[in-house]
Amino acid sequence: MLEKKKIVVLLKGYPRLSETFIAQELLGLERAGLTLELFSMRRPTDKKRHPIHDEIRAPVKYLPEYLHEEPLRVLCSLVKAARKPGFGKAFRQFLSDLGRDFSRNRFRRFGQAAVLVAEWPQDADWLYVHFIHTPASVGGYAGLIANIPWSVSAHAKDIWTSPAWDLQGKLRQASWAITCTRAGFDHLTELAGRGDVVNLSYHGLDLDRFPVFADKRNVRDGSSADDPAIILSVGRAVKKKGYDTLLQALSLLPKDLHWRFRHIGGGEQLSALKAQAEQLGITDRIEWFGALAQVEVLEHDRNSDVFALASRITDDGDRDGLPNVLVEAASQRMACVATAQAGISELFINDENGLLVPPDDAKALAVALERMIRDPALRQRLGDAAEQRVRHEFDHRASIRQLETLFAAHRGKA
Repeated sequence: MLEKKKIVVLLKGYPRLSETFIAQELLGLERAGLTLELFSMRRPTDKKRHPIHDEIRAPVKYLPEYLHEEPLRVLCSLVKAARKPGFGKAFRQFLSDLGRDFSRNRFRRFGQAAVLVAEWPQDADWLYVHFIHTPASVGGYAGLIANIPWSVSAHAKDIWTSPAWDLQGKLRQASWAITCTRAGFDHLTELAGRGDVVNLSYHGLDLDRFPVFADKRNVRDGSSADDPAIILSVGRAVKKKGYDTLLQALSLLPKDLHWRFRHIGGGEQLSALKAQAEQLGITDRIEWFGALAQVEVLEHDRNSDVFALASRITDDGDRDGLPNVLVEAASQRMACVATAQAGISELFINDENGLLVPPDDAKALAVALERMIRDPALRQRLGDAAEQRVRHEFDHRASIRQLETLFAAHRGKA
């Protein structure tokens, strides 16, 4: 029966510390009774992994990240794929795409699609792709080659850095798409040209992993050098996270205010940020923890006073959707200061359940941080309101139910 067949899930990389929302979804689908098999375009690079990855039962197979590394596997797959009735159509689509995007990346995606088709599990009937940029290119070619029905989950960077023609083509081909912010939903719906393709679903949290924090929060107000206020931020050190602006804001805080900043996450800009902190004269107030497991992050959420995130839109359009780290912090009654970016504004209302400032405005961010630090009562009011919203509107089980409904409706038509 169809409901007992596997769903193949195509991922860009697996497992990844920065994509626990995907792991949470995979586990939720398995708990709902769906059988999954994972294909990943990249092998893991993180030195740590979250415990949730060990709970997922689905096997994972890795496609060749670079075609020249496994030439025999790729060649045999192309021969096998060429026998499929849809190969000609897929190859014509590849040539059309190549005319607009002549790159090694485009060749790589077609080769990976051939491997996916050649190694497709016999007991699978659906392809579900995470990210609408390169993974959906692989999924789209595979779908054409082997007449595989597929759907896609779009997130943030993959939406906003992809050209319109590429997104439109994928939305025409996919049976359905789902995305996690209203801004992304509106953009993709406009490109799709019809309202029945794109669905909005917030990832939310597995609240069993983020139980209510019943203890009283600290009332540090920055007046004691022996007990400084703790500012926490969790995120990769990349341009769209705005950590250069956050460091600048920290340097603008009044000299009589006692604080410490803790950063959790890896990223390509870590060295540059540490150099900036040195230049700003705030190095002795900062701790860089690197990447940590989710349970360790939870402890920091509970022991810190203010969560800060200075997300921005970069020149190439890259941006955050709704960062899960903000939802996680809010679930623990942590007062949050963030930038008024579309996805973030879908969680926080300024001065109601958080403080929002314009992106790239270090002075405004410094004012908001100082206000939060000096006023524990404000932190309590905003943190309590944020937690209530998360627990009422961001339970991940609603997203799992929505996915179950979509799979059931469309797999029956395939």
